[in-house]
Amino acid sequence: MSNSNAIPTVDLSPFFTTGDDEGKKKAKDLIHQACSTYGFFQVVNHGVPLELMNRAMQVSKTFFELPDEEKLKSSPASGAPLPAGYNKQHEDSGDRNEYLLMFPPASNFNVLPSSPPEFKKEAEELFSSFVKTGQLLEAIVAECLGLPSDFLKKFSDDRNCDFMVALRYFLATDDDSNGLSEHEDGNIITLVLQDEVGGLEVRKNGEWIPVTPTQGTLVVNLGDVVQVLSNDKYKSATHRVITTKGKNRYSYAFFYNLDGEKWVEPLPEFTTLIGELPKYRRFLFKDYQALRMRNKTHPPSRPEDVIHITHYSIPT
Repeated sequence: MSNSNAIPTVDLSPFFTTGDDEGKKKAKDLIHQACSTYGFFQVVNHGVPLELMNRAMQVSKTFFELPDEEKLKSSPASGAPLPAGYNKQHEDSGDRNEYLLMFPPASNFNVLPSSPPEFKKEAEELFSSFVKTGQLLEAIVAECLGLPSDFLKKFSDDRNCDFMVALRYFLATDDDSNGLSEHEDGNIITLVLQDEVGGLEVRKNGEWIPVTPTQGTLVVNLGDVVQVLSNDKYKSATHRVITTKGKNRYSYAFFYNLDGEKWVEPLPEFTTLIGELPKYRRFLFKDYQALRMRNKTHPPSRPEDVIHITHYSIPT
């Protein structure tokens, strides 16, 4: 792998101290470069305790090793914008994984299994830590865009729409090594905690670049909301997961999200105020969520018919 295609790792420790302005500038420069080109980077010293990440990963592995009849007892919660609880990807979707989806508030964590008994506690603690890291990153990303540090916080001040997914990717077969097909995330920012198996890849400069797992590191990628708000100044990361022969892959993905009733459109700071035309038309976020969900529940027969954020592009 060439240095130009390496996934940068950013040290966030300067943001937890006072006075390290040089460290903050270095971190923001790295994040700005990554977000401008492909929307993907990794972070260390991010505030999520290593011991918590290890415990949460272990209870996830214990859960997914249970028989299907036990896992299916974690029934979906009603009223959630996505099907919370335990689900398994159908083979016809092209993806080979199973997952447990969790929403706040804590009452919705009742979809979590009674076995292992510590799952609920670890999941709630991990969720809470991810929220704090997401709040830090949204402030940093806003500053990197030249916006006030609290801009995204004010734009997306309802944390009840965030959600977290524990995943297990099945073993690769001779015919299929696709754990999660290539896509972009529709939200603001995604955090990923992956185990040592690897398989996560990001597309950069037309190549698929592996995101090598490192203990204590979190993967960060931008979603479609930031790409639209910035009028393509920042990119929503295209990524996928490739499964490994002989090994299951375990991970957590946390989606720092947006209220469905929010309208999304390019900001004037990146359009009228600098003499640029908007590249996207205005849309209601829940409408885009519904289109993305249809991609999953009724996968199009042709890849080109899958809905992406380009659905809202303004022709030039």
